[in-house]
Amino acid sequence: MILSTHSLSSEYALFVEREIEQYKDSIPRGTLLAIGDEAVRQLGAQPQFALTELVLVEEVDRIIARRLRIPSYRAWKARRLKQLQELRRPETWGLSRDSIVVRELSHAADAHVVVADNSSSALYLAAHGCMVTAMHDEPALVARVMEAAEEAGLTMYLTGLVGSLGDYAPHTPLAAIVYSASALAKLPVEHREQVLAAWQHATRHGGVHVVDPRALSLEELKSRYVGWTVSVEREGTSHETFLARKETD
Repeated sequence: MILSTHSLSSEYALFVEREIEQYKDSIPRGTLLAIGDEAVRQLGAQPQFALTELVLVEEVDRIIARRLRIPSYRAWKARRLKQLQELRRPETWGLSRDSIVVRELSHAADAHVVVADNSSSALYLAAHGCMVTAMHDEPALVARVMEAAEEAGLTMYLTGLVGSLGDYAPHTPLAAIVYSASALAKLPVEHREQVLAAWQHATRHGGVHVVDPRALSLEELKSRYVGWTVSVEREGTSHETFLARKETD
């Protein structure tokens, strides 16, 4: 799956903006003012020139881009597509090719996916163009996944959220939720049904829940997905994963 040209052009624009802003933050104020003076001189040499703050800022950014030798969109795109080929490999994130996440969600580009307590799946899906909300109740772990996303150039596809399944209500229909049953096990028994019902309601028809079931019995999980198509599948030699698919209309 290749990201759309629109997505890549948006990503390139963010890349250029980030490089320029980081440069501005790294230089003394006097140097930045000198660049501003240079911009005024260059603009003043143009016919029918009207100086506005917006025009000046744009010219300053162009001067900085030249100094930084920021690559053209065409050159950046070629390099980025090559990098994305590696980022889309399951092995890059420690996943196996027979993983349910890989099999079910690799082609869910632009879809909203929530991943709780699983940074590898969150980063893998972001690399495939999913709009991922990565949740964890430990701030340090959320920070870690966001740092990895920034390093891989995936921040426009991934949002970090400190909290648990019971703390967040999605505002857009979900294509999938990937979570560990331990996230439910942390909740009081009487609260589990309410929370899971809310997440099920937020999942679009045909969407899936991929669950590491080890903290709860399979019988309890199955009882909470009445009306869904459920299965228990083995990944690799020993790990079982619970898969539930919401019936289509």
